[in-house]
Amino acid sequence: MVLGGASKSVAKLEIQPLNPETMAPVGGPIKVSFNPNSYTVTKEVVWDTPTSTIAQNTKSQDLLNAPILRFGGGCSRILTINELLFDATEPIDGAKVNDVREKTNEIVALTRIDRSLEQPPACRVSWGTAPSGSDFPFEGVITSLTQNFTLFKRNGIPVRATLSVTFKEYIKPLDDQRKTDPELTTHIVKRGDTISSIAEKYYKNPKLWRLIAEANNIDNPRYLEIGTSLNVPEAD
Repeated sequence: MVLGGASKSVAKLEIQPLNPETMAPVGGPIKVSFNPNSYTVTKEVVWDTPTSTIAQNTKSQDLLNAPILRFGGGCSRILTINELLFDATEPIDGAKVNDVREKTNEIVALTRIDRSLEQPPACRVSWGTAPSGSDFPFEGVITSLTQNFTLFKRNGIPVRATLSVTFKEYIKPLDDQRKTDPELTTHIVKRGDTISSIAEKYYKNPKLWRLIAEANNIDNPRYLEIGTSLNVPEAD
């Protein structure tokens, strides 16, 4: 259910194709015709009982109501949108559409190999604004797509369809490590920063600027964009 006054514009759910290597946008966003009535986000976390722990603590286990657990890592979140409605019986985005597949094929393309990427693109699913740590924007890849065509013209052309889409969370390994590894340092570029001054700050030696340049694939060390997050690796 969507709440809001009739006078306010309704934010539309958007799917932005991304380059999986850089997570930079590839082309423009895909705006759905009608927002879904619901979506589901699931997240599994692995906790297991090590075999060695069971063997070593058999008597201790007898005194517990549950076995000792060890954290085994997190699993990818899964976003499922079951009802994405596309209807070509009325203009879509102000334009008349003869075949609803003209719009649904934009979603289908996200499941196919992009020649320039050599794999399907990643996606950023966004819907309005959200507090930090929320499920949106959701960055992932499509793992399942079902198209259900429900209304046709006399000549068999479909004009209405409902799509069910499942996305699996996609996080670049280095970005994930930056958030969880306390030994992996990041630096946000501020006005006046140079790559040498950053090396001086973290290594106490400005001559080690090449470590930062190589870790961030910086081709022009004389130019640093303000606001950029740089990986500062440990010096050997």
